[in-house]
Amino acid sequence: MHAFRHISPWLTGLLIALVMTITQASADDSATATPSGDWLGVLATPGGELRLLVTASEQADGSYRGELESLDQAPGQKIPMSEFAIDADTMRFAIAAMGASYSGQWNAQTQRYEGEFSQGMAFPLAFARPEAVEISVVEGMDGVWEGMLTRGETELAFTLNVETGEDGTQVTLDSVTQAAYGIPVTDFARDGEMIGFRVPAANVTYRGRLSADGDAMSGQWTRPGFPDAEVGFQRTAAVVTGPNRPQEPTGPFPYTVETVRFDNSEAEGVTLAGTLTIPAGDGPFPAAILISGSGPQDRDETVWTHRPFAVLADHLTRNGIAVLRYDDRGFAESTGDFAASTSLDFASDTEAALAWLEARPEIDTSAIGLIGHSEGGLIAPIVAAANDAIAFLVLLAGPGTTGEQIILDQSLAAARAGGRSEEELDVLARLIPQITGTVSAAADEEAARSALNALFTDETLALLGAAPAQRELLVSQNVRAWQRTFLQHDPADYLSRVDQPVLAVNGSLDLQVLPGPNLAGLEAGLSGNPDVTVLELEGLNHMFQTAQTGTIAEYAEIEETFAPHALDLISGWIAVRFVN
Repeated sequence: MHAFRHISPWLTGLLIALVMTITQASADDSATATPSGDWLGVLATPGGELRLLVTASEQADGSYRGELESLDQAPGQKIPMSEFAIDADTMRFAIAAMGASYSGQWNAQTQRYEGEFSQGMAFPLAFARPEAVEISVVEGMDGVWEGMLTRGETELAFTLNVETGEDGTQVTLDSVTQAAYGIPVTDFARDGEMIGFRVPAANVTYRGRLSADGDAMSGQWTRPGFPDAEVGFQRTAAVVTGPNRPQEPTGPFPYTVETVRFDNSEAEGVTLAGTLTIPAGDGPFPAAILISGSGPQDRDETVWTHRPFAVLADHLTRNGIAVLRYDDRGFAESTGDFAASTSLDFASDTEAALAWLEARPEIDTSAIGLIGHSEGGLIAPIVAAANDAIAFLVLLAGPGTTGEQIILDQSLAAARAGGRSEEELDVLARLIPQITGTVSAAADEEAARSALNALFTDETLALLGAAPAQRELLVSQNVRAWQRTFLQHDPADYLSRVDQPVLAVNGSLDLQVLPGPNLAGLEAGLSGNPDVTVLELEGLNHMFQTAQTGTIAEYAEIEETFAPHALDLISGWIAVRFVN
């Protein structure tokens, strides 16, 4: 699974929101004549400012849909609002998943909505048009800066990316060792030879000094709860360039590409947005519905500038197989509440995709299958076990053991790959089942939270390599309904009822869904199925890239998005059974 891949740290940061301020706009009494568009607020915290963007979109019935984005902590990640209203006099919204709400009144003199943001307690908040915000330019710093943090036996490689354009100087940080890329950097400033910036997602502050030639800097990396560390950066390139992705599909395409939307009639407020690709020629065509892994995913399953589902869809469609892929509910262009959803909810979305696809005249309704990656490989059998309309399953790194076992296996594998000692591995092997067992046994979120707060003593946190200040974050990450459902899930409950043809594959270097126990579990669960192919692909990681170590840190560094022989395996297996 991608259990530790997609974390939205700004949601946690918003819990400690203080005062919202906004640079005053120039006078324009027509600002709310058409309230559609963007409204920007600046979150002032003791460590610096964070920008929050509300986007209002007018719907066909004249109402408005609202989304919230933290530009400095999770750029591009749109959080849908459960309630939203805006007109010339007021702006109101609520985000049920965060327990947050806002109500503001239009002030014609200051040209902004002024009111209160509430999340446990109330804070002043104002929103105005983005044009009101000053553009900040930092001279002489553009380029790629590589650095290293050393703290005891821990070494973390960083890359600081500095670019100046129409929107001023924009800065991101790549924590290469931790496989976290594009982390927003705020408060980037230069005063002569002195440099400073913040990394809000990690609560990090950096203060350094430039070298005489301006191509190196050294300074203090400060994070509460950890000893200060000396971190030096060296400018290695004058221009920031994106990584090479040679498999990225580019048009013109020899097939039809259609942007689509469809409702999940079983889930209020869930409309899924996606892309349907249809082969050239006369149909009807066999089709595959792609189901993404855990965490909020767009239709391409984009991660670190790789778009594996776009590559897979392109390959399949060129080989005569139509493909439907869609944004997860509550993410990108799809509506709904992602944060409150579980794998069973996502299974319901897949069923809605199936119902919609069955109505398309270009599709052979007797040859519609599901291709699930990671958590998607958990969801696919849930849907297929109860629906004879599913013609086939392709499980890419799909779980074959319980959720509790997967978390234990992947945690130990990652720790071992990271060089942890046998003594440390023994500690983790004891602690992790305690944590997952506690969460799994809890009756609800409140009970799970209470039990984990008792379990996460300072001593336990130290054994996990965490500071006391991280207790609440660790608790919050482990008590969600999704986590509890995942931990309790046993694929065997569904696999025995799957009688459709199944291709189950995994990479030998997968450290997230380990191939040994999971492929064995799938094979055992599908033992009564006459058409099952189970394969371990040598040298591939969890993302089906040709890899060296299989560690998450390696994913972004690999140019290959999806191993060509794995693509050929999938398309060939389907073609033998369903392509005329």
